[in-house]
Amino acid sequence: MEAPKGVLSHLCTLEVRARSRNAQPTQRSRVKELRARVEALTARRDLLRADLRTFKDVEKRRRRLDDVRADEDEVDSEDAEKSQLLQLMARQTQLTALLHAHQVIGGYDVVSTRQGKGVCVTLATAFEGTYLDSFKLEMDLRPTLRISRHNLPPFIPLIQLGEHSDSQADPRGFLDALSTRLNAFAGRKQQLKLVKELHKSVQVMESNLLCSILVLMLTLSTKKSAVLCTVDYLDQQRCLPTSVRFHSQGEDLPDCPEWKNNCSLLMETPLHRALTAMKDMGHIV
Repeated sequence: MEAPKGVLSHLCTLEVRARSRNAQPTQRSRVKELRARVEALTARRDLLRADLRTFKDVEKRRRRLDDVRADEDEVDSEDAEKSQLLQLMARQTQLTALLHAHQVIGGYDVVSTRQGKGVCVTLATAFEGTYLDSFKLEMDLRPTLRISRHNLPPFIPLIQLGEHSDSQADPRGFLDALSTRLNAFAGRKQQLKLVKELHKSVQVMESNLLCSILVLMLTLSTKKSAVLCTVDYLDQQRCLPTSVRFHSQGEDLPDCPEWKNNCSLLMETPLHRALTAMKDMGHIV
């Protein structure tokens, strides 16, 4: 009974040994394969690390180059802006000089209309070197010279000006008289605007559309009392007043030497500049 058991046990031992011999080559082969795989992955890792270092270095250099270019572009942009500004200032000065010369010699911008049957004349206005509004009038040339359309202020006496200067025989004289009226009106209007902007303590109590009469309330710098100043522009061809009157309660200002000088100053100097001089002398607030 023990023999079979020993035989079976021996056979089992032999089978286990055989299986062990067959498994060992397979395990050795798998170990070699895994080792080769590890080496390949390690080499791949080293290559990726090298590529990453190279990429970072290139990226750092690119950023430095971009920063340098940005600084150069900023400098170039500032230089270009300055150059463009200087060119514009020079161009403005040139155009201003040309316009001033054009105004001085009495030139007018004339454009032919309706295939030569009429002309459109542009009249520019200016005050103290500042060009203001422009007015246009279209005139028919045939059969007689007459104004067909315009955008002139309604208080400009076109008929009287045409009759006085004989617009048929002397259209240039008519345009000169009209331009003088428009420039005087624009100058008075601009002075009123500057008074409101530059002299906040001066109150404009009354004015009309033609800016031919102004009533201002001034404040004395000594007694802080109010003085009414009436400025009349009876000559519509001038932007300076023809008369100035002061009114105050309890004081006879017209007889004071300093206010006589102020009266002369207002009649000989543009209104906003005369008020500035009176304030600098300490006469008004």
